[in-house]
Amino acid sequence: MPSKKQPMMTQSPKKLSSSPMSRQVMGAITIIILALDQLTKHLVQTYVQLNDAIEIVPGSLNLVHVRNTGAAFGFLNVVDLAYKRVLMTSVALAALAAIGFYAWRVEVHETLSRTGLALILGGAIGNLIDRAFLGYVIDFIDVYWGNIHFWAFNVADSAITVGACLLIMDMFLATDNVPTST
Repeated sequence: MPSKKQPMMTQSPKKLSSSPMSRQVMGAITIIILALDQLTKHLVQTYVQLNDAIEIVPGSLNLVHVRNTGAAFGFLNVVDLAYKRVLMTSVALAALAAIGFYAWRVEVHETLSRTGLALILGGAIGNLIDRAFLGYVIDFIDVYWGNIHFWAFNVADSAITVGACLLIMDMFLATDNVPTST
């Protein structure tokens, strides 16, 4: 009696992990980033004078205490607008809502995207808390080379950047809905 061959099932290349990432895990990542961000900002406020710098790695890294009243990378930091705090907080809230909506819709098997979005959410919430309650974001990591200083940043900014990189990586690795030639 001839046996029927079963079609071989292959996993999608988009699945980088065999285990799905639940919303609870995403929430835990978000909360960990938020807690680390707020803790480090509190420590900087407590132990580093405003506009002071402590050399950590000579020639490349300082611990500083600066206030960013603008957007990312100090954009609008020196601009004096009447309702700047409200504007910056509103923009951050709108962005957070959009990211949260998108994160809610990402499939459970899209581990890379979910991780990136959880990092972005944790960082965005951390910076939003600063903007809403202080009117500015506390930045404290100063990376430089020679006399060239990059924008000071914090844990939230780092999480947002890493999360964005994970989303970009996911876009390049995603092959679900990509037509193939036969």
